[in-house]
Amino acid sequence: MAQERPNAFTFWGPKTLIGPELKAGDMAPAFKLIDGKGQEVSSDVFKGKPMLISVVPSVDTGVCTLQTRRFDQEAASLGDAINVIGVSADLPFTLSRWCGAEEANNIRVLSDHRDMNFGQAFGTYVKELRIDSRAVFVVDQDGVIRYAEYVPISGNQPNYDAALAAVREITT
Repeated sequence: MAQERPNAFTFWGPKTLIGPELKAGDMAPAFKLIDGKGQEVSSDVFKGKPMLISVVPSVDTGVCTLQTRRFDQEAASLGDAINVIGVSADLPFTLSRWCGAEEANNIRVLSDHRDMNFGQAFGTYVKELRIDSRAVFVVDQDGVIRYAEYVPISGNQPNYDAALAAVREITT
């Protein structure tokens, strides 16, 4: 049975997160997500290049829009130095619609909807709601997590400065 972390995330009250609480120094787990066309995307396609992974409950909420938009803007300035990935359990076509409406062209937004594979591997799966919690991970080119932040309250934003400092450390 997967590890459960009761009261680890607040979204309409305290919620349980399923999966491990990863930290800097851990190896990033393998994952599978779904792109906007319903095709599976494996973590293997990102190997050998650093990643910034921005996880949100739903792009259709204000704070999640702010977070995803911010990392999309940062991705534009980072260029090809890093893969910038957005993850949520929103349906793939919801993510495609959002990216089009927001003109988000620099972040690759992927869905955990099918089987919550990412959420279980990275410890962001909200058991009671079948969504992902808010989190940010920075993973180096060797697959080692250099920064991990689990935002405990859904309405709060992550520490952008700390995440981007970790990105700069591995891309310069």
